[in-house]
Amino acid sequence: MEKRGFDWGSLILGILFVIVALMSFQDPVGDLVAIVIVFGVFAILKGIFEIFLRNRFKDLTGYKAKMPLVVGILDIIIGIFLLWNMNASVLALPFVFAIWFIVDSIFGLFNLDLARQHSNGYFWFSLIIDILGIIVGFMLLFNPISSALTLSFLVGFYFMMWGITQIVYAFRK
Repeated sequence: MEKRGFDWGSLILGILFVIVALMSFQDPVGDLVAIVIVFGVFAILKGIFEIFLRNRFKDLTGYKAKMPLVVGILDIIIGIFLLWNMNASVLALPFVFAIWFIVDSIFGLFNLDLARQHSNGYFWFSLIIDILGIIVGFMLLFNPISSALTLSFLVGFYFMMWGITQIVYAFRK
């Protein structure tokens, strides 16, 4: 039987994302600038983690997955954009968030073969999360005013979704 390790990096990142999610659920009328800053910083951190994760997959499986690299670079670019110009970021955040949901979830669907290698349960969990991400992303894209009004909840939902995914991954390694 193969000995499985524990991924502390995924666990810590997952817990941080869940904490940020809970904070955004507590103050839904919170300052949009604070959301932009937190979102930008976490986008950069998530991008760096995606690139690191891609390299770990390559080391463990020999499979050179391109999607985590693309998603990681996109996440870093989004994070830098959000932090670079606050006024434009506040106005663009509903659209950026919707597109991020869609792109990240679609790329997640392309990586389901890697999820299946870990376990059947992780595969189904990832599939459901990715499909929900695509649906929510399109809902946000076509209704940006509602998106802006519920931005704090939406940020919390995304961070909670990604945080739980990372925590599950930490135990499935």
